[in-house]
Amino acid sequence: MIDLNDIMIFARVTEAGSFTAAARLLGMPKTTVSRRIAALERELGVRLLQRTTRSLNLTASGRLYYEESSQALRTIEGANLRLAEARAEPAGTIRISAPVGFGGHFLQDAIFEFLSTYPKTSVELRLTDDRLNLVESGIDLAFRTGVLEDSTLIARKLGSTHRLLCASPDYLARCSTPDVPEDLARHDCVIAGQSAQAQWLLEGPHGQETIAVSGRFAANEMQAVMAAAIAGYGIAQLPHGVADACIKDGRLRRVLDGYTTPTGGLHVVYPSSRHLPPLVKAFIELAVRRLNAITGNSDDYVIVSR
Repeated sequence: MIDLNDIMIFARVTEAGSFTAAARLLGMPKTTVSRRIAALERELGVRLLQRTTRSLNLTASGRLYYEESSQALRTIEGANLRLAEARAEPAGTIRISAPVGFGGHFLQDAIFEFLSTYPKTSVELRLTDDRLNLVESGIDLAFRTGVLEDSTLIARKLGSTHRLLCASPDYLARCSTPDVPEDLARHDCVIAGQSAQAQWLLEGPHGQETIAVSGRFAANEMQAVMAAAIAGYGIAQLPHGVADACIKDGRLRRVLDGYTTPTGGLHVVYPSSRHLPPLVKAFIELAVRRLNAITGNSDDYVIVSR
């Protein structure tokens, strides 16, 4: 039976271009390399390499054998790597980015479970509603809501999300409660964005409606938008998880009950699926498991192309 190690040595000799270079890469004597290649050729009954004092070339049979066997070797090496990663205990630091509202509720419980389960890990959490460049910022993975922009990131869908319209009891007492979406044009609205003017797309009994809104305060960070709404500076769109908590404790009231923003996706994104570190993979699986237990949403993979 042919020894797989002999096939691996043959592949390394072919790639290195000489017995000497291959021996150095493999950490074994040159004579051993030569002997193992000769043994392989005897088992196969063909000459794989044409040797001269100055050069080493593949024969036609050698070229065919290398092309076929090298693919098999890469498959085996990949399987060995994945098995080693699966057996390895997650360790090290994982850097995570998430929207403020999402990170402050569901995510913190997932992080605490992760730290408790894997004592050799640590987590650095960056809460921001800005969409960071993961590679430049050194982020291992990020949670993102809404429609994903085209990129080379790998994205895994966790579920769906939407926003509710809310305002403080004080604001509604001063300025009245809107009855239809068109009334929003006459109200102060707290804008999630860079400008104090915006176009809000709402879904309701009559389908989708676009309403031009404006206000005295705008911010690109959801915590600030929520704080401004609670302080009475207008009507805001808030993620339903954030809104529900504020409505329950009386800080906000929902307005236009029959309307929400269109449902958008909730995704975890990361730079590459190849050689994903065990701790990153473990955290993704934990987050998926926790969220699916809560919502029952599927965890289909979505590849986002440039």
